[in-house]
Amino acid sequence: MLRSLYSGISGLRSHQTMLDVTGNNIANVNTAGFKGSSVVFQDSLSQLIGNPGIPDDQVGGRNPAQVGLGVQVAGVRTNFAQGSAQATGRGGDLMISGDGFFAVRSGGETLYTRAGGFSFDPIGKMVTADGAIVQGWSAQNGVVNTGQGIGNIVLPLDAVSPARATTGATVTGNLPSTAAVGDELVRDVTVFDAQGTPTTLSLTFTKSATGWDVTEPKSGATGALAFTDGKQTGAGLSLAAGGVTIDLGAVTGYASLSTVAVTEQNGAAAGTLKSYSITGDGSIVGTFSNGATQTLGKIAMASFANPEGLEKAGGTAYRVSVNSGGAQIGEAGQAGFGGLVSGALEMSNVDLSQEFTNLIVAQRGFQANARIITTSDEVLQELTQLKR
Repeated sequence: MLRSLYSGISGLRSHQTMLDVTGNNIANVNTAGFKGSSVVFQDSLSQLIGNPGIPDDQVGGRNPAQVGLGVQVAGVRTNFAQGSAQATGRGGDLMISGDGFFAVRSGGETLYTRAGGFSFDPIGKMVTADGAIVQGWSAQNGVVNTGQGIGNIVLPLDAVSPARATTGATVTGNLPSTAAVGDELVRDVTVFDAQGTPTTLSLTFTKSATGWDVTEPKSGATGALAFTDGKQTGAGLSLAAGGVTIDLGAVTGYASLSTVAVTEQNGAAAGTLKSYSITGDGSIVGTFSNGATQTLGKIAMASFANPEGLEKAGGTAYRVSVNSGGAQIGEAGQAGFGGLVSGALEMSNVDLSQEFTNLIVAQRGFQANARIITTSDEVLQELTQLKR
Protein backbone atom coordinates (compact mmCIF):
# COMPACT_ATOMS: atom_id res chain seq x y z
CA MET A 1 0.00 0.00 0.00
CA LEU A 2 1.24 3.51 -0.75
CA ARG A 3 3.13 5.27 2.07
CA SER A 4 1.64 8.59 0.98
CA LEU A 5 -1.85 7.33 1.86
CA TYR A 6 -0.91 6.96 5.54
CA SER A 7 1.11 10.18 5.50
CA GLY A 8 -2.05 11.97 4.39
CA ILE A 9 -4.04 10.33 7.17
CA SER A 10 -1.50 11.47 9.78
CA GLY A 11 -1.71 14.99 8.33
CA LEU A 12 -5.50 14.96 8.66
CA ARG A 13 -5.28 13.90 12.30
CA SER A 14 -2.62 16.46 13.17
CA HIS A 15 -4.42 19.35 11.48
CA GLN A 16 -7.67 18.28 13.12
CA THR A 17 -5.90 18.67 16.47
CA MET A 18 -4.73 22.14 15.38
CA LEU A 19 -8.34 23.04 14.51
CA ASP A 20 -9.51 21.76 17.91
CA VAL A 21 -6.92 23.83 19.79
CA THR A 22 -7.62 26.95 17.74
CA GLY A 23 -11.38 26.53 18.20
CA ASN A 24 -10.90 26.25 21.97
CA ASN A 25 -8.80 29.42 21.99
CA ILE A 26 -11.48 31.36 20.12
CA ALA A 27 -14.23 29.98 22.36
CA ASN A 28 -12.38 31.35 25.41
CA VAL A 29 -11.55 34.76 23.97
CA ASN A 30 -13.54 36.43 26.78
CA THR A 31 -12.65 34.02 29.60
CA ALA A 32 -10.86 35.88 32.41
CA GLY A 33 -7.44 34.42 33.16
CA PHE A 34 -7.47 32.07 30.14
CA LYS A 35 -4.17 31.32 28.43
CA GLY A 36 -4.16 30.36 24.76
CA SER A 37 -2.47 27.24 23.41
CA SER A 38 -0.65 26.37 20.20
CA VAL A 39 0.15 23.07 18.49
CA VAL A 40 3.71 21.98 17.74
CA PHE A 41 4.13 19.49 14.87
CA GLN A 42 7.00 17.10 14.21
CA ASP A 43 7.65 14.54 11.49
CA SER A 44 7.12 10.85 12.20
CA LEU A 45 9.62 8.06 11.62
CA SER A 46 11.36 7.90 8.25
CA GLN A 47 11.86 4.69 6.29
CA LEU A 48 15.41 4.05 5.13
CA ILE A 49 15.51 2.99 1.48
CA GLY A 50 19.19 3.60 0.85
CA ASN A 51 22.04 3.15 3.30
CA PRO A 52 24.74 5.80 3.66
CA GLY A 53 28.11 4.98 2.14
CA ILE A 54 31.58 5.51 3.54
CA PRO A 55 33.93 7.47 1.26
CA ASP A 56 37.24 5.89 0.26
CA ASP A 57 39.93 6.47 -2.34
CA GLN A 58 37.85 5.04 -5.16
CA VAL A 59 34.29 6.05 -4.25
CA GLY A 60 32.84 9.13 -2.62
CA GLY A 61 30.51 9.01 0.31
CA ARG A 62 26.78 8.50 -0.13
CA ASN A 63 24.02 10.08 1.91
CA PRO A 64 21.18 7.99 3.32
CA ALA A 65 17.95 7.89 1.31
CA GLN A 66 14.88 8.16 3.53
CA VAL A 67 11.15 8.57 2.98
CA GLY A 68 9.11 10.22 5.73
CA LEU A 69 6.06 8.49 7.10
CA GLY A 70 3.92 11.48 7.98
CA VAL A 71 3.44 14.03 10.75
CA GLN A 72 2.44 13.90 14.40
CA VAL A 73 1.66 16.33 17.21
CA ALA A 74 4.79 16.89 19.29
CA GLY A 75 2.94 18.88 21.94
CA VAL A 76 0.41 21.56 22.77
CA ARG A 77 2.08 24.57 24.36
CA THR A 78 0.36 27.06 26.67
CA ASN A 79 1.15 30.74 26.21
CA PHE A 80 1.45 32.41 29.62
CA ALA A 81 1.94 35.94 28.29
CA GLN A 82 0.19 38.69 30.26
CA GLY A 83 -3.42 39.34 29.28
CA SER A 84 -4.93 42.81 29.11
CA ALA A 85 -6.58 44.43 32.13
CA GLN A 86 -10.33 44.93 32.37
CA ALA A 87 -11.47 47.35 35.06
CA THR A 88 -14.52 46.10 37.00
CA GLY A 89 -14.64 48.30 40.08
CA ARG A 90 -15.32 45.28 42.33
CA GLY A 91 -13.10 45.12 45.40
CA GLY A 92 -12.94 41.31 45.17
CA ASP A 93 -11.64 41.28 41.59
CA LEU A 94 -7.86 40.94 41.42
CA MET A 95 -5.44 40.92 38.52
CA ILE A 96 -1.87 39.62 38.75
CA SER A 97 0.48 42.08 37.09
CA GLY A 98 3.48 39.89 36.33
CA ASP A 99 4.25 36.26 37.11
CA GLY A 100 2.47 34.03 39.58
CA PHE A 101 -0.78 32.25 40.32
CA PHE A 102 -3.48 32.30 42.96
CA ALA A 103 -3.70 29.10 45.02
CA VAL A 104 -7.21 27.70 45.52
CA ARG A 105 -8.51 24.60 47.27
CA SER A 106 -11.10 22.53 45.45
CA GLY A 107 -12.22 18.95 45.98
CA GLY A 108 -9.41 18.14 48.38
CA GLU A 109 -6.59 19.33 46.11
CA THR A 110 -4.77 22.60 45.62
CA LEU A 111 -5.13 24.15 42.17
CA TYR A 112 -3.65 27.31 40.70
CA THR A 113 -5.32 30.00 38.61
CA ARG A 114 -4.80 33.45 37.11
CA ALA A 115 -8.52 34.27 37.25
CA GLY A 116 -9.02 36.60 40.21
CA GLY A 117 -12.79 37.05 40.38
CA PHE A 118 -13.25 36.41 44.11
CA SER A 119 -16.07 36.97 46.58
CA PHE A 120 -17.02 35.94 50.12
CA ASP A 121 -19.62 33.26 50.85
CA PRO A 122 -22.16 33.53 53.74
CA ILE A 123 -19.69 32.16 56.31
CA GLY A 124 -16.87 34.46 55.22
CA LYS A 125 -14.76 32.15 53.05
CA MET A 126 -13.06 33.83 50.10
CA VAL A 127 -14.07 31.79 47.05
CA THR A 128 -13.87 31.74 43.27
CA ALA A 129 -16.94 31.77 41.02
CA ASP A 130 -17.11 27.94 41.11
CA GLY A 131 -16.68 27.68 44.89
CA ALA A 132 -12.94 26.94 45.20
CA ILE A 133 -11.52 28.44 48.41
CA VAL A 134 -8.73 30.98 48.02
CA GLN A 135 -5.58 30.17 49.99
CA GLY A 136 -3.47 32.49 52.09
CA TRP A 137 -2.78 33.47 55.68
CA SER A 138 -5.17 34.69 58.37
CA ALA A 139 -4.14 37.55 60.65
CA GLN A 140 -3.96 37.38 64.42
CA ASN A 141 -4.61 40.77 66.06
CA GLY A 142 -3.80 42.48 62.77
CA VAL A 143 -0.50 40.62 62.24
CA VAL A 144 0.03 38.14 59.38
CA ASN A 145 2.63 35.39 59.84
CA THR A 146 3.63 34.41 56.31
CA GLY A 147 6.15 31.91 57.66
CA GLN A 148 3.43 29.38 58.41
CA GLY A 149 1.60 27.15 55.96
CA ILE A 150 -1.22 28.54 53.85
CA GLY A 151 -4.86 27.78 54.52
CA ASN A 152 -8.38 28.90 53.71
CA ILE A 153 -8.91 32.66 53.81
CA VAL A 154 -11.92 33.37 56.03
CA LEU A 155 -13.15 36.90 56.66
CA PRO A 156 -14.13 37.25 60.35
CA LEU A 157 -17.60 38.71 59.80
CA ASP A 158 -18.12 39.13 63.58
CA ALA A 159 -14.78 40.87 64.10
CA VAL A 160 -14.83 43.77 66.56
CA SER A 161 -12.36 46.61 66.70
CA PRO A 162 -11.72 47.30 70.41
CA ALA A 163 -12.50 50.64 72.01
CA ARG A 164 -9.66 53.14 72.45
CA ALA A 165 -9.47 55.57 75.32
CA THR A 166 -8.96 59.17 74.32
CA THR A 167 -5.56 60.41 75.43
CA GLY A 168 -5.18 63.45 73.21
CA ALA A 169 -7.15 66.04 71.27
CA THR A 170 -6.12 68.87 68.96
CA VAL A 171 -7.65 72.33 68.68
CA THR A 172 -6.97 74.48 65.63
CA GLY A 173 -8.42 77.63 64.07
CA ASN A 174 -8.50 81.30 65.01
CA LEU A 175 -9.74 83.29 68.02
CA PRO A 176 -10.74 86.83 66.98
CA SER A 177 -8.53 89.46 68.60
CA THR A 178 -11.24 92.06 67.95
CA ALA A 179 -13.75 90.39 70.31
CA ALA A 180 -14.85 92.37 73.34
CA VAL A 181 -13.48 91.52 76.77
CA GLY A 182 -15.78 88.96 78.37
CA ASP A 183 -17.00 87.40 75.09
CA GLU A 184 -17.19 83.61 75.27
CA LEU A 185 -16.83 80.81 72.72
CA VAL A 186 -17.70 77.21 73.67
CA ARG A 187 -16.41 74.20 71.79
CA ASP A 188 -17.44 70.63 72.69
CA VAL A 189 -15.55 67.42 71.94
CA THR A 190 -16.70 63.83 72.50
CA VAL A 191 -14.07 61.62 74.12
CA PHE A 192 -14.08 57.94 75.09
CA ASP A 193 -12.88 55.89 78.05
CA ALA A 194 -11.24 52.43 77.83
CA GLN A 195 -14.68 50.75 77.53
CA GLY A 196 -15.70 53.09 74.71
CA THR A 197 -18.16 55.07 76.80
CA PRO A 198 -18.50 58.57 75.32
CA THR A 199 -18.37 61.73 77.39
CA THR A 200 -18.28 65.39 76.38
CA LEU A 201 -15.59 67.88 77.24
CA SER A 202 -16.51 71.57 76.89
CA LEU A 203 -13.79 74.10 76.23
CA THR A 204 -14.82 77.64 77.13
CA PHE A 205 -12.78 80.45 75.58
CA THR A 206 -13.23 83.82 77.37
CA LYS A 207 -11.76 87.03 75.95
CA SER A 208 -9.45 88.78 78.38
CA ALA A 209 -7.50 92.01 78.26
CA THR A 210 -4.31 90.13 77.32
CA GLY A 211 -5.74 87.37 75.10
CA TRP A 212 -8.07 84.44 75.79
CA ASP A 213 -8.60 82.31 78.90
CA VAL A 214 -9.42 78.62 78.38
CA THR A 215 -11.31 76.47 80.92
CA GLU A 216 -12.75 72.99 81.00
CA PRO A 217 -15.42 73.00 83.75
CA LYS A 218 -15.65 69.23 84.44
CA SER A 219 -11.95 68.77 85.18
CA GLY A 220 -11.30 72.31 86.34
CA ALA A 221 -8.40 72.67 83.90
CA THR A 222 -7.53 76.24 83.00
CA GLY A 223 -5.02 78.01 80.78
CA ALA A 224 -4.37 81.30 79.03
CA LEU A 225 -3.56 82.15 75.43
CA ALA A 226 -1.58 85.28 74.57
CA PHE A 227 -0.83 86.38 71.03
CA THR A 228 1.70 88.64 69.32
CA ASP A 229 0.81 89.60 65.74
CA GLY A 230 -1.67 86.75 65.66
CA LYS A 231 0.75 84.05 66.79
CA GLN A 232 0.93 82.54 70.27
CA THR A 233 3.50 84.04 72.57
CA GLY A 234 5.96 81.45 73.81
CA ALA A 235 5.36 77.71 73.62
CA GLY A 236 1.95 76.57 72.50
CA LEU A 237 -0.58 75.90 75.24
CA SER A 238 -1.34 72.31 76.25
CA LEU A 239 -4.26 71.65 78.61
CA ALA A 240 -4.71 68.47 80.71
CA ALA A 241 -8.40 67.75 81.19
CA GLY A 242 -9.51 64.48 82.80
CA GLY A 243 -6.66 62.39 81.42
CA VAL A 244 -6.91 63.98 77.97
CA THR A 245 -4.09 66.22 76.76
CA ILE A 246 -5.59 69.00 74.66
CA ASP A 247 -3.10 70.61 72.29
CA LEU A 248 -3.91 74.25 71.51
CA GLY A 249 -0.51 75.09 70.02
CA ALA A 250 -1.95 75.66 66.53
CA VAL A 251 -4.57 78.22 67.59
CA THR A 252 -4.01 81.72 66.17
CA GLY A 253 -5.28 85.15 67.25
CA TYR A 254 -5.85 87.28 64.20
CA ALA A 255 -8.66 89.80 63.89
CA SER A 256 -12.29 89.04 62.98
CA LEU A 257 -12.01 85.29 62.22
CA SER A 258 -13.77 82.95 64.64
CA THR A 259 -12.87 79.46 63.37
CA VAL A 260 -11.51 77.74 66.47
CA ALA A 261 -12.58 74.08 66.62
CA VAL A 262 -11.57 70.67 67.98
CA THR A 263 -10.32 68.92 64.85
CA GLU A 264 -9.01 65.63 66.17
CA GLN A 265 -9.18 63.22 69.11
CA ASN A 266 -7.57 59.76 69.20
CA GLY A 267 -10.23 57.73 71.02
CA ALA A 268 -13.01 55.57 69.65
CA ALA A 269 -15.86 53.32 70.68
CA ALA A 270 -15.81 49.64 69.76
CA GLY A 271 -16.61 49.05 66.08
CA THR A 272 -17.92 46.29 63.85
CA LEU A 273 -16.58 45.27 60.45
CA LYS A 274 -18.17 47.31 57.66
CA SER A 275 -16.08 46.79 54.53
CA TYR A 276 -12.75 45.52 53.23
CA SER A 277 -10.17 46.34 50.61
CA ILE A 278 -7.23 44.45 49.12
CA THR A 279 -3.85 46.12 48.75
CA GLY A 280 -1.17 45.54 46.12
CA ASP A 281 0.66 42.99 48.30
CA GLY A 282 -2.48 40.91 48.81
CA SER A 283 -3.34 42.15 52.31
CA ILE A 284 -7.06 42.15 53.13
CA VAL A 285 -7.68 45.27 55.20
CA GLY A 286 -10.94 45.62 57.11
CA THR A 287 -12.60 48.96 57.85
CA PHE A 288 -14.65 49.17 61.05
CA SER A 289 -17.57 51.37 62.03
CA ASN A 290 -15.37 53.31 64.47
CA GLY A 291 -13.01 54.33 61.67
CA ALA A 292 -10.28 51.86 62.59
CA THR A 293 -8.58 49.69 59.98
CA GLN A 294 -6.94 46.33 60.58
CA THR A 295 -5.28 43.65 58.44
CA LEU A 296 -7.48 40.53 58.42
CA GLY A 297 -5.44 38.26 56.15
CA LYS A 298 -3.19 38.04 53.12
CA ILE A 299 -3.62 36.23 49.79
CA ALA A 300 -0.82 33.79 48.91
CA MET A 301 0.88 33.64 45.53
CA ALA A 302 2.49 30.64 43.82
CA SER A 303 5.15 30.37 41.13
CA PHE A 304 6.64 27.46 39.18
CA ALA A 305 9.99 26.75 37.56
CA ASN A 306 8.17 25.65 34.40
CA PRO A 307 4.62 27.06 34.19
CA GLU A 308 4.11 25.48 30.75
CA GLY A 309 4.41 22.10 32.47
CA LEU A 310 1.21 22.67 34.47
CA GLU A 311 -1.77 20.49 33.64
CA LYS A 312 -5.07 22.20 32.87
CA ALA A 313 -7.74 21.15 35.37
CA GLY A 314 -10.72 23.05 33.94
CA GLY A 315 -12.26 26.25 35.23
CA THR A 316 -9.13 28.18 34.14
CA ALA A 317 -7.25 26.30 36.87
CA TYR A 318 -4.07 24.23 36.70
CA ARG A 319 -2.61 21.42 38.75
CA VAL A 320 1.00 20.50 39.39
CA SER A 321 2.57 17.94 37.05
CA VAL A 322 5.88 16.08 37.11
CA ASN A 323 7.31 18.60 34.62
CA SER A 324 6.10 21.85 36.21
CA GLY A 325 8.09 21.62 39.41
CA GLY A 326 6.61 22.17 42.84
CA ALA A 327 4.77 25.33 43.79
CA GLN A 328 6.87 28.05 45.41
CA ILE A 329 4.66 30.03 47.82
CA GLY A 330 5.26 33.71 48.45
CA GLU A 331 3.72 37.17 48.67
CA ALA A 332 2.63 39.50 45.89
CA GLY A 333 5.33 41.98 45.02
CA GLN A 334 8.24 39.79 46.11
CA ALA A 335 10.92 38.69 43.64
CA GLY A 336 9.40 36.21 41.20
CA PHE A 337 5.83 37.18 42.07
CA GLY A 338 3.76 39.86 40.37
CA GLY A 339 1.83 42.58 42.12
CA LEU A 340 -1.93 42.66 42.53
CA VAL A 341 -4.31 45.20 41.01
CA SER A 342 -7.62 45.49 42.85
CA GLY A 343 -10.81 46.20 40.94
CA ALA A 344 -9.60 44.63 37.67
CA LEU A 345 -9.41 41.23 35.99
CA GLU A 346 -6.83 39.78 33.61
CA MET A 347 -8.56 38.99 30.36
CA SER A 348 -7.76 36.13 27.98
CA ASN A 349 -4.48 36.56 26.10
CA VAL A 350 -5.99 35.06 22.92
CA ASP A 351 -5.15 37.12 19.82
CA LEU A 352 -8.15 36.76 17.52
CA SER A 353 -6.27 37.90 14.41
CA GLN A 354 -3.66 35.20 15.00
CA GLU A 355 -6.28 32.57 15.74
CA PHE A 356 -8.24 33.26 12.57
CA THR A 357 -5.00 33.05 10.61
CA ASN A 358 -4.33 29.70 12.30
CA LEU A 359 -7.82 28.58 11.26
CA ILE A 360 -6.96 29.30 7.64
CA VAL A 361 -3.61 27.53 7.92
CA ALA A 362 -5.20 24.50 9.59
CA GLN A 363 -8.01 24.37 7.04
CA ARG A 364 -5.66 24.54 4.08
CA GLY A 365 -3.35 22.00 5.67
CA PHE A 366 -6.30 19.67 6.16
CA GLN A 367 -7.38 20.15 2.56
CA ALA A 368 -3.88 19.51 1.25
CA ASN A 369 -3.58 16.27 3.21
CA ALA A 370 -7.02 15.22 2.00
CA ARG A 371 -5.72 15.81 -1.52
CA ILE A 372 -2.81 13.45 -0.77
CA ILE A 373 -5.32 10.73 0.07
CA THR A 374 -7.44 11.28 -3.03
CA THR A 375 -4.31 11.35 -5.24
CA SER A 376 -3.05 8.13 -3.65
CA ASP A 377 -6.48 6.59 -4.24
CA GLU A 378 -6.31 7.53 -7.92
CA VAL A 379 -2.86 5.92 -8.17
CA LEU A 380 -4.20 2.73 -6.58
CA GLN A 381 -7.13 2.79 -8.99
CA GLU A 382 -4.72 3.00 -11.92
CA LEU A 383 -2.83 0.01 -10.53
CA THR A 384 -5.94 -2.08 -10.25
CA GLN A 385 -6.87 -1.23 -13.84
CA LEU A 386 -3.55 -2.41 -15.32
CA LYS A 387 -5.10 -5.84 -15.70
CA ARG A 388 -8.42 -5.56 -17.48
